[in-house]
Amino acid sequence: MNSMLALNKRQRTVIITTVTSALLLAILIGGQLLSNEGMVTNLDDRNLPPSLAHPFGTDWLGRDMLTRTIKGLSISILVGLIAAAASVIIAVGLGIMAATMGKVADAIISWLVDLFLSIPHLVMLILISFVLGGGMKGVVIGLALTHWPSLTRVIRAEVMQLQSAEFVQSSKRLGKSRWFIAVHHILPHLLPQFLVGLFLLFPHAILHEAAVTFLGMGLSPHQPAIGIILSESMRYLSTGMWWLAFFPGLSLLLVVRAFDLVGDRLRSLTDPGRANE
Repeated sequence: MNSMLALNKRQRTVIITTVTSALLLAILIGGQLLSNEGMVTNLDDRNLPPSLAHPFGTDWLGRDMLTRTIKGLSISILVGLIAAAASVIIAVGLGIMAATMGKVADAIISWLVDLFLSIPHLVMLILISFVLGGGMKGVVIGLALTHWPSLTRVIRAEVMQLQSAEFVQSSKRLGKSRWFIAVHHILPHLLPQFLVGLFLLFPHAILHEAAVTFLGMGLSPHQPAIGIILSESMRYLSTGMWWLAFFPGLSLLLVVRAFDLVGDRLRSLTDPGRANE
């Protein structure tokens, strides 16, 4: 009975993860394929509240807010995924180096981790984005360079634990090189951490991207990013046009929560200790 219950929990986890991932993928692809017709200025339809024709209302230029929100979410998801993937790659590389290349490398990488953790992400992200001239390139590089430290510590601890495993010790006794052990023994065991780390870092990346863009240091104002939409809507909230900020902001929070849910479910699937929770 207990094994049956655990199996059902695992099945529910897989179903929830699949459905949520499919929804996020649909937003990402849908935003790229969605027609730009709703983005065209139409002064006859400006400042319209939510209705059947315009579920999210229209803005001061008559643009459909539903279209702008979906396209903005698509851009934010794309930026978040690229930045999170780059950050995870950095974390995996540094974590392996810290655990396998001796005490000097471990000390240097640990010092870098402490240094980056001591500075608020948003402050460093703004500085990096400003130095690189802003835009998508500046935001992606800034996000990638500021979100790796915590995961690096996790990867380092995981690799150090793997090094004491019997199959790794057997390879060392057989004279296998560090490169062979890293590629054939360590990296395959780190794939679950890579995937979980990607989904858990994404919520931080997308929220920080929106914050930097909101402050004017991120994506171009010509792109319908969520941060830009929220920044532009601030000047109209006092006139009662609440829908300009409410629906894009709520959509952003739901997407972030969805990625957080997928990451947590994936961690449950890959962690035997949490499999039956």
